[in-house]
Amino acid sequence: MNNPFEYTPDAACDEAFAQLTAELAELHNSDRPEDVRFCRVLDNGVMLGVLIARSSDGTLHTLRAFSGQLGTDGFLRPGFVEPVLDYLAPDGYFKQTEADISRQNARIEQWERQDVARARERLREASARLEAGIEAFRERCRESKQARDARRRSGMASEAELAGMIRSSQYEKAELHRLKKRAAAELAPFEEALQRATCALKEMKQKRRADSEALQLRLFGDFKLLNARGESRSLSEIFASTAMGVPPSGAGECCAPKLLQAAYLRGLTPVAIAEYWYGRPKGGEVRVHGRHYPACRGRCLPVLGWMLRGLDVEPPLGRESRTMATPEPIILYENQWFCVVEKPAGMLSVPGKGEAPSVQQWLADRYGTERPVKVAHRLDQDTSGLLIATFGQAAYKSMQSLFATGKVKKTYEAVLDGDYEERGLPASGRIELPLLADHLDRPRQRVDCLHGKVAITDYEFERVVNGRSRVIFHPLTGRTHQLRVHSASSSGLGMAITGDRLYGAGAGGVRLHLHARAVEFTFPIDGNNYQFLSPVPF
Repeated sequence: MNNPFEYTPDAACDEAFAQLTAELAELHNSDRPEDVRFCRVLDNGVMLGVLIARSSDGTLHTLRAFSGQLGTDGFLRPGFVEPVLDYLAPDGYFKQTEADISRQNARIEQWERQDVARARERLREASARLEAGIEAFRERCRESKQARDARRRSGMASEAELAGMIRSSQYEKAELHRLKKRAAAELAPFEEALQRATCALKEMKQKRRADSEALQLRLFGDFKLLNARGESRSLSEIFASTAMGVPPSGAGECCAPKLLQAAYLRGLTPVAIAEYWYGRPKGGEVRVHGRHYPACRGRCLPVLGWMLRGLDVEPPLGRESRTMATPEPIILYENQWFCVVEKPAGMLSVPGKGEAPSVQQWLADRYGTERPVKVAHRLDQDTSGLLIATFGQAAYKSMQSLFATGKVKKTYEAVLDGDYEERGLPASGRIELPLLADHLDRPRQRVDCLHGKVAITDYEFERVVNGRSRVIFHPLTGRTHQLRVHSASSSGLGMAITGDRLYGAGAGGVRLHLHARAVEFTFPIDGNNYQFLSPVPF
């Protein structure tokens, strides 16, 4: 079976998805309300999956699934597999507890809006009234002091009168102190009432949180997933050994877990699986209708790592292969402070979690411990081109500072899947789309105008050949996958980089057509200006 995290869809999967989309096109004309709701949810964007599985007699079967739940219709829809766990049954513990939590939410909202707000307002009114009284007394004291000061300056006050002035001043200070104490005593019941109201609110919120966590834990414990060996394990058990420790929301509800569970329950052996995006992109994600995508890693990697046990998966999970052999880097230039390396596509810039080769390790092996070398910036694994490494800490800090302050002019060249002229795009321009990591599907990035980091790219189209556009990029920032997302996003150029396996079609055997072809900078240690060029290999 194909690896669901790195694959080109089997022809049978593509055919099954084409049949599914044809049926959905007909369903759009249905006069049944449930069909209209179903199509509306799909059009808003959802992942659809197909699985080809073989029965014991050799017959092939096609299973279909949608990711998550479909609004008010829940998990069940004719023609699609059932969920791993249907926790949306009206009389089930989940819906009953959820209804209780909803009642708690309403009670909390009411308590905040009425009891807490009322206690806070009463305290504010009492505090304002008492403070006004204190301020009025202070004003009388200031007037009295001004009169005494004027009398003293006149030189006409007797010794007895001066002594009386001192006593009057002392009395006023003491009276102000007594007035503040009386005000504090009068405020105390209002403060206690507010404290009682806020403490009760805190207890209600703590109970709601405890009930929600208990519900999730029970749900994760009841979420039993099979593997090809017939073994069963809960979501809680699967995620216990991961860095997260607990399952993320929605784990086990994606297409692939549903399809595999359904196949195992039916006594079928999975043969091929594929997931396709249907409808509009949402949430800033780069998704294209009808295009296949790998399974998400945050939710699905631990789950599928368990469910695929007992199947022969190619390439094996955790050892996803590259479609082409990776050549060695080439050193184009070297001086006492830095070297410029031509990184091949498919090689990491710095070591990752696995044993895949990296430019950093290759340089370390080349120069040895006597000449410490460190990569000063990074290129994506699938991107080729110029990479700068430094010798010694001083040179490293200087080079990093240049990149951090935008003083390195970078030029990339790419080929995009589409004709920019047919799309009506200007021949040159600027893209400003903030980017944020998709923490449940790393290393994917998405557009997020609220929380994303600033990402700016200038572009210039050169020409169109065979329906593809060649473009020059000048990134003004250096965000992860910046050029790939700015190219593929419908808010950017709307054309993925050819060979992009994350944001584009990612055809097997075709490398990412993105190359860092030029860098230019003035190095602060020697004051010289440097320019380096690398020929584009595609």
